[in-house]
Amino acid sequence: MTRVFDTEGRALAVTMVKLLPAKVTQIKSDDKDGYSAIQITSYKNEEKANVLRSTEFRVEDLSGAKAGSILKIDFENGDFVSIQGKSKGKGFAGTIKRHGFKRGPETHGGNNVREPGSIGAQQPQRVTKGRHMAGHMGYDTITVKNLKVVDINNDIMLVSGAVPGPRKSVLKIYGKAVKAEPAVEETNE
Repeated sequence: MTRVFDTEGRALAVTMVKLLPAKVTQIKSDDKDGYSAIQITSYKNEEKANVLRSTEFRVEDLSGAKAGSILKIDFENGDFVSIQGKSKGKGFAGTIKRHGFKRGPETHGGNNVREPGSIGAQQPQRVTKGRHMAGHMGYDTITVKNLKVVDINNDIMLVSGAVPGPRKSVLKIYGKAVKAEPAVEETNE
């Protein structure tokens, strides 16, 4: 993350996102596969064939899509995008860190300082589903919506705000296909 200044001199917090070349590897159609989608593969270095990730995007219109073609980025300044990625993984965490539990008593014979305490009643004599307990924390799929594209320069895109995941993680960028209608001029007739 960094900051840039707009035309009025206000500081904007932005995230620099590098746009990697993406090649269409497969086209799925309603007739053959039951749904229409484009499967793409992004490369860190195409000469060395460093494949980062293959993923699928569901689309309604498959016209003009051919296997082997390179996708063109058509975002403009001021567009709003949604960015999806994996959040930072934090490993195995206890109930205090993971769910915000309070600590138990430290004095007067208390021996459950950082433990969850009681986890159930006499009925139903099992641990109920969804019980907040210690376990794996982080590394979830997160989508941040309505991030504004501040600037695009070659293959670097500046997006206002923060995006999910650690540095150098792979992100999916979804653009909104909302176009403003042309203004209607009024006539004095």
